[in-house]
Amino acid sequence: MSLSPSTPLADPPPAVMLELVDEEGTTIGTAEKLSAHQAPGRLHRAFSVFLFDSEGRMLLQRRALGKYHSPGVWSNTCCGHPYPGELPFVAATRRTGEELGLAPELLQEAGTVRYNHPDPASGLVEQEYNHLFTGLVSQRPRPDAGEIAETTYVTARELAELQGRETFSAWFATVLDAALPEIRKLAPRGGW
Repeated sequence: MSLSPSTPLADPPPAVMLELVDEEGTTIGTAEKLSAHQAPGRLHRAFSVFLFDSEGRMLLQRRALGKYHSPGVWSNTCCGHPYPGELPFVAATRRTGEELGLAPELLQEAGTVRYNHPDPASGLVEQEYNHLFTGLVSQRPRPDAGEIAETTYVTARELAELQGRETFSAWFATVLDAALPEIRKLAPRGGW
């Protein structure tokens, strides 16, 4: 089909909306995803997932180069934002399946953390009230190439070595530190 001046164009996809929250995590409204991340950033709900194999190794992902925010950097297993009204646990499970083709055998809450991390490379700001989850997985990841460039499993020692030579997301150290008490309970074999 060829387009002519009279051919109607398809409507653009609907904007992805996020939940805006107050300092206690109570929903106070919604905002379009990109606008919520533009400086100075608006506090919104997010989630971060840390999955481990039977050896206690953490599954990391390197974000796809085509992502508008933090492309090509390493980060935790999965992170994202619930849709307005979607429970963080449901969103974490959904996005783990969408991004990695995985269904965790176990997924449990590991607390929350609030942070404000500017990303110097993009100029965007992560102003988030983040729900943390830890879990176990035995399936092999089948990453969506539009989301993830590569994956790897690491022990605590291997993570420290990787951090010494690779770039990680601005939020990674903060969410890892906040989830560490639950990670240590779940995956002691990995040296956490």
